[in-house]
Amino acid sequence: MSDSFENAGYGQGEVGWGNRPAIIAVDFQMSFCDPKFALGRSQHAQRAIKNAARLFPAARAVGIPIIHTAVAWAHDTEFARWKVPALRDIHPGSYEAQIHPDLWDDNDVYILKRFPSAFFGTDMSSILTTNGIDTVLVTGVTSSGCVRATIVDSFSYGFRTIAIDDACGDQDAGPHEANMQDVGRRYADVIQTDEAISKLKTLNAIDC
Repeated sequence: MSDSFENAGYGQGEVGWGNRPAIIAVDFQMSFCDPKFALGRSQHAQRAIKNAARLFPAARAVGIPIIHTAVAWAHDTEFARWKVPALRDIHPGSYEAQIHPDLWDDNDVYILKRFPSAFFGTDMSSILTTNGIDTVLVTGVTSSGCVRATIVDSFSYGFRTIAIDDACGDQDAGPHEANMQDVGRRYADVIQTDEAISKLKTLNAIDC
């Protein structure tokens, strides 16, 4: 069956890798990773955690920075008009705001955010540009929400943007697949963890 987007000219070419990549790990926090929380019970998201746990050591081995984000609010006045009430109970310093231990390293960067994009209202763009980053690998949860918003903003800030398909997760596979397909048509290359690791092994160690 023909694809109307392809017929209209979407998805042409590749973004490709630049010279200095970084990984943005979107909201791999316990509220989305620990099954004791309603938001953390997705098996699809658990797949993303397992693949990120393979990808991140390969990145650290060649000096590629990993920047984690977590959503949290110090006060109700900071809470945006989210339609997900469970988010309201996530506070800075809480267990829910901690990064999954299989994915965290003390040399990683940790940024708190209040909105979907890792860029909006944070120092993300400044951190990337200060370190000369030209390529952003996006991982995390959830694909249809904060991951997609981060991909769009990464593109908008001019970074080469690569989504790591199987290191991103959602509450269900359907929204994940639809969003990966769509950002792949418009803003980003979409690749798998194994391909990303193979590429990382070809890079010389960098000092970011």
